[in-house]
Amino acid sequence: MTISVTPIFIPGLILTRDIFAAQIDGLVHPAAAKTADTLGRDSITAMAEAALALADGPLVPVGISMGGYIAMEMARLAPQRLAGIALLNTQHRADPPERRKQREATIDMAQSDRFRGVTRHLLKSFLSPAAMEDETLVARVIAMAEEVGRENFVLQQRAILGRRDQSDTLGALTVPALVLGGGLDTLTPPQASRDMAELIPDAELVIMEEIGHLSTIEAPDEVTDILNAYLARLAA
Repeated sequence: MTISVTPIFIPGLILTRDIFAAQIDGLVHPAAAKTADTLGRDSITAMAEAALALADGPLVPVGISMGGYIAMEMARLAPQRLAGIALLNTQHRADPPERRKQREATIDMAQSDRFRGVTRHLLKSFLSPAAMEDETLVARVIAMAEEVGRENFVLQQRAILGRRDQSDTLGALTVPALVLGGGLDTLTPPQASRDMAELIPDAELVIMEEIGHLSTIEAPDEVTDILNAYLARLAA
């Protein structure tokens, strides 16, 4: 017997559906997938509520970076709705003081009409050194940021600043989880993925050693294969 589940793909900060293009196209059952709308809201909870409303029945949030914060909030709000959860390049704790200052500085930059500067500033954190040399990847990230726009960037940063620690949520998960991190990820280092996996009762941990923060576009085929294998286990 198989159970039909709906993957909900959740983009991260200044990212759009394109961050998951390879994974959505490469799903074994692509028609079932939905993409969460992370625009126009200034709280992680509001984003999570909107994502939960996308489909009836069992869900599998697949969140990258900020999308992972939203996925964990979905698990906190409606644990009974989840058949699984995939947390990519993310972390469960709230920002420490120094990181909060950095976010507030990027908000100030964006509000002073220097949004493209913010995007360029973030690129080195988003991509590994090898990916930074790939003009196509760099152009895709910039295009996503421009589509999200300055106002939504500010809203998203404020939402991230207001997020909660999800240690209790992870510890209470009763469904299998996929935790994936990048070995060269400086925003959410591999240890953040390990810490989450240790809290989750049933977690599969994958660290992709040569990959940075945006694993889904740096290693699209590998991440798609990992995700398909995980979803197949859930459906069995």
